Amino acid sequence: MGSAFLPEFTSPFLMPTLPQPALILASTSPFRRELLARLRLPFATENPAVDETPLAGESPEQTALRLSEAKARAVAAQHPAALIIGSDQVACLDGQVFGKPGNHERAVAQLQQMRGRTVNFYTGLCLYNSSTGRTQIRGIPTLVTFRQLGDGEIERYLRAETPYNCAGSAKAEGLGISLIAKMEGDDPNALIGLPLIALCDMLRAEAFPIL
Repeated sequence: MGSAFLPEFTSPFLMPTLPQPALILASTSPFRRELLARLRLPFATENPAVDETPLAGESPEQTALRLSEAKARAVAAQHPAALIIGSDQVACLDGQVFGKPGNHERAVAQLQQMRGRTVNFYTGLCLYNSSTGRTQIRGIPTLVTFRQLGDGEIERYLRAETPYNCAGSAKAEGLGISLIAKMEGDDPNALIGLPLIALCDMLRAEAFPIL
């Protein structure tokens, strides 16, 4: 359950402060949890249990935005007075979507196809106020150019880090950073899965204090 926030009375002559809504991260990703913890805000996590299959005719950007909102709304029933964070990431190259590979063979194929190429990692972010229904959604692209990876290097990386639950088969927050030649984007945290700069903007729009 989310953390409880209670008003504090420091003086009988002062008005009580209003309780802040609970902050909920709709994700079981340890990396998103670690990123959110950097803001030093109390929060709880929930598993959104959302089907992440892209819809027919849906662009990668639309998929990331739709799923980020779906994840936030999926846990709203358990948290009717909360700010709920949903995030999703889709990797795309030449119009082809690279989702979570799921196994070693597909991960090898993904990295072989992406080596020496620039891939767009599109991260969708949603902040849903389950009390008011207000929804803020934003998409943050990150362009990642992979090194010209050899087959042996790909094999050794996958055996070492097993990134089979990561879009694009690489964990930039871990050993996967060694596969990258360069990256371009507005927020380095977006590639790991939670764009903190955009999230801070959204929280401020909800008058949720960060500092």
